[in-house]
Amino acid sequence: MTAPRLKTLLAVVLLWLVAGPAAAAVTVTFFGHEGAQVRGGWLYFPHAYVRLHGTLETGETVERSVGFTARSPGPQLLLFSGPGILKEPDAVYVAEGVPYVSVEISDEVFHQLSARIDWWGTPEGSRYNLNKRNCIAFVADVAQRLGLRTPSHETLSPNGFLKDMVAMNPQGSVPGLLEAPVPAPAVSV
Repeated sequence: MTAPRLKTLLAVVLLWLVAGPAAAAVTVTFFGHEGAQVRGGWLYFPHAYVRLHGTLETGETVERSVGFTARSPGPQLLLFSGPGILKEPDAVYVAEGVPYVSVEISDEVFHQLSARIDWWGTPEGSRYNLNKRNCIAFVADVAQRLGLRTPSHETLSPNGFLKDMVAMNPQGSVPGLLEAPVPAPAVSV
């Protein structure tokens, strides 16, 4: 290797050491919807969900919104439990949602949290109950794994739950808690 190339290589390495690798971060934002959403004559669920958005240290882009709901929502669930599913709300639904609180997480926490979210879609984790294991229980589980304090998830008010969760977690009380939530992605209608 020639001396000028060696100097250039050393300069690049030195610059990388001083500047460090590009900053990467993933943000988890907790969303809710006021009231029932009707799309095409059907109620649209979930009413509470999380959005994971950002970039991992590997450069991989993360963009996932997910909630938990009944496999077949309908009046029958007022009387009994049934199978549940993870549901990824469409971009329009996410854009219409209300972001309540955001937390920036490390890659390690992202992978642990993703595994936990995916667990809710397994036979063991997917048991739905309108009063005890619904979209609110799902976001409460995610929030607790991030160190957030949560009110009782045995409620049928996603926005009431999320408003109470915000009050219980003032900025600075949880590492990574962001002052303003990350806005939903822009959507063309």
